Amino acid sequence: MDKSTGLPERQWQVLLLGGPSGVGKTAVSYRLARHFGVGVTEVDDFQALLERMTTAEQQPAIHFWRTHPAPEQLSAAEIIQHLLEQSDALRPGLEGVIANHLEASTAVVLEGDFLLPALAAQASFSGQANGGRVRGAFLHEPDERQFAANYLSREPASGPQLKRAHVSWLHGLRLRQEAERYGVPVVPARPWDTVLERLIAALA
Repeated sequence: MDKSTGLPERQWQVLLLGGPSGVGKTAVSYRLARHFGVGVTEVDDFQALLERMTTAEQQPAIHFWRTHPAPEQLSAAEIIQHLLEQSDALRPGLEGVIANHLEASTAVVLEGDFLLPALAAQASFSGQANGGRVRGAFLHEPDERQFAANYLSREPASGPQLKRAHVSWLHGLRLRQEAERYGVPVVPARPWDTVLERLIAALA
């Protein structure tokens, strides 16, 4: 416990909470932010901002879903490739946001599908040294059926989203492998009732 603030101690200034869509990142990110008394930002907001402020010619990866003639016909591998391209397109902006928080010493949790483990392992951000001030953690769900159940619970009007669940499962496997390669913690998403405590422990 930090005696000056009364909040739990933390070593990081910026926490990147990643994982595939449907794994439960958003719900736990707000709980995590409350626990440490810091802000939280959803990376999807940056994607929406860029989509409004750029053209498809300027940022083709950002505008992909609105410009592709038949996105529903894409294979799971093609969708994941696009996710990676979109992550790369967002990376320079995310680096700037991270650098701003490091320079201003304001803590934040950044949460989203477009975060990659390599970003958390980066040595510096626009001249601001990492030095452990930027940490990452990735939620992982090993059961493809759980993704389908999560989507059905969250978006019942859309019915079973089996292809989307398959994409999330495959993307999650890739993220887990990359996180392990960079030494970034991977935390099982279930059981739900202990995920916050296990995330905190992984970041200690």
